[in-house]
Amino acid sequence: MFRKIFIVPLLALLPVLLLSGCDSKMVVFDPKGPAAREILGLINWSLVFMALVVVVVVGLFGYIVWKYRATDANKDYEPPEEHGSTKLELIWTFIPILIVIALTIPTVKTIYKLEKVPAGYENKKPITINVTSADWKWIFSYPEQGIETVNYVNIPAGTPVKFKLTSAGTMQSFWVPQLGGQKYTMNKMETELYLTADEVGEYLGRNTNFNGKGYADMEFTVEAKSTKDFEKWVKDVKSKAPKLTEKKYDELLNPTHLGRETYVGTHLQWVDHGKMNSKTYTNPKLYEVHGVKGQIFKDEEPSTETSKDTSNTTDKSNGGEQ
Repeated sequence: MFRKIFIVPLLALLPVLLLSGCDSKMVVFDPKGPAAREILGLINWSLVFMALVVVVVVGLFGYIVWKYRATDANKDYEPPEEHGSTKLELIWTFIPILIVIALTIPTVKTIYKLEKVPAGYENKKPITINVTSADWKWIFSYPEQGIETVNYVNIPAGTPVKFKLTSAGTMQSFWVPQLGGQKYTMNKMETELYLTADEVGEYLGRNTNFNGKGYADMEFTVEAKSTKDFEKWVKDVKSKAPKLTEKKYDELLNPTHLGRETYVGTHLQWVDHGKMNSKTYTNPKLYEVHGVKGQIFKDEEPSTETSKDTSNTTDKSNGGEQ
């Protein structure tokens, strides 16, 4: 009995443990910025706390199963009728409440910390980069530098970056695991996210929100450069990159996969997708699934004649008898 109870579940968990070891390094556990470290600290705290709960629960389960198992000595035992214990019921009612509180307090503290410039960088002026998600690409606008990139973004290491997030159409999710948490991008709305890279390097970002068949390949790279290299890159772009035109920008918003592109100028001079009165670029007619093209469905109010005909129709639910 003991072997069946404990060995079978352990064997069932073995494939999960083996498969989880296929990826030798999860980037979430390799933070390269203060925001990512805050999130990792919260994850570690939650894992330790949950592991403690699991150990206690499984331990109590095993103890109870073993202590009150059926044996030849107690096969005729009839337990006395009991009305329960108020003390025990209060204990196992308040324990879950305490667990939730223990997880909620650090979570709320971490969330508020992530909404501002990270500690240690308060005296450094952040640079602003507008992020626009489209199907299926990421567009980065540098309003201060006057340049725009597609599917990659360069930032100076050791400098806070204020990302202003929005979408040209469908809702998507902006996430760079090694630098911080994710935030949604929504059309006609704008959210903000502060990220800082402690060291020079290249970090992968992606869309984690399901919004069509092309979302899985919707990735971008964040290149953290030294301040000197970042300024040199800006100068090179201004001297060599083509100028962004409104026509070209409209083409970029079509539902396509693109490589890395760089332009002089930003689309902010024509449209700011974070404004309530901005145009929505969903291009449904360019989507095609199983041979069926997309379309926008509009609510149609019934005409006056249709309403009159409906009101004058005789109720014939009774077999047509009047």
